Amino acid sequence: MGFLPDEAKVLPPPGILNRNSAWLGFTGWLTAMFHNSLNRRPALKAGVHRQALFITVGWFIGYHLTKIENYKYSNLDRDMKEYMRLHPLEFPATEKKTFAEIVEPFNPIR
Repeated sequence: MGFLPDEAKVLPPPGILNRNSAWLGFTGWLTAMFHNSLNRRPALKAGVHRQALFITVGWFIGYHLTKIENYKYSNLDRDMKEYMRLHPLEFPATEKKTFAEIVEPFNPIR
């Protein structure tokens, strides 16, 4: 079952390269480097398998945090759109401006 309910399965999966995965993977690598430094081992050369493991764990956690984040934001968006649908007087429709109306005030020739 996991941390997300079944309705979250409708959402598209996040990309493999996302900010949470990248940051937590980098943090995992830094953790391995820090652990090597504390044990007075060469930071980059010692425990390469541990470095890869920490990067992978960080990446995995970041990916699933992104899934949770996307689910929570989609719930907020759904609730906001439902509120807007139920209270149309609070959200009047705006007129769509044409390109000429947008460019006209910024015309330097005038």
